[in-house]
Amino acid sequence: MTKPSILILGARSDIGIAVAHKFAAHGHPIQLAARQSKKLDAEKANLQIRYGVPVTLHEFDALLPETHAEFLAMLPELPAIAVSIVGMMGSQEGSERDHLLASCIMRSNFEGPANILSLLANRFEERGSGTLVGLSSVAGERGRATNYVYGSAKAGFTAFLSGLRNRLAKRGVHVVTVLPGYVATEATESIHLPARLTAQPSEVAERIVVAVERKKNVIYVRPVWRLIMLIIRLIPEAVFKRIRI
Repeated sequence: MTKPSILILGARSDIGIAVAHKFAAHGHPIQLAARQSKKLDAEKANLQIRYGVPVTLHEFDALLPETHAEFLAMLPELPAIAVSIVGMMGSQEGSERDHLLASCIMRSNFEGPANILSLLANRFEERGSGTLVGLSSVAGERGRATNYVYGSAKAGFTAFLSGLRNRLAKRGVHVVTVLPGYVATEATESIHLPARLTAQPSEVAERIVVAVERKKNVIYVRPVWRLIMLIIRLIPEAVFKRIRI
């Protein structure tokens, strides 16, 4: 029996590649979408040889919403499951000095992925089936001085996914919000991260696969983050504005 196809948006990222491997290992055909998608040629061959599944490459830029409808029209088939790993961490200090960098961070983490998932949501709703997965962040649960540009964009994306889930709940379409916390990727390799709070890309991918199969709504990749963010949210504002976390 043929497994449903998986579209991975932001597929050149460490997490995107890990997600591709997890789903391919379960026998799913894979559609890899990213900027400079030809750089995924070797990964495409690896997935096909290792798992014996069809793999296609597709050029996709989340920051060019005017191209998104055409991008979907060019896919070999409408996927059953779409996973957005699109995002950009950037630098808080840099974004405070450079408004264009701040705009790019906000668009990469909210506007871009929200736009493509909106288009997919409409098509999934018409079909009456499908799953949408969005990678958000615990950083969106409260604005903090150390990452509020990135965090504000993720807060918007989390709210978007929540509303989309509510809208599509009776339409046969499921929406999953993924909150990873720290992840050991190329983007964070220069940062010292506490081991107990830091997931590997393969761990994030495994949790996504399980969430899709079990129709989970919101998942913290490492459950300890649920408690950490609850505590942070409960700190009174008068106290919170005097600390830096």
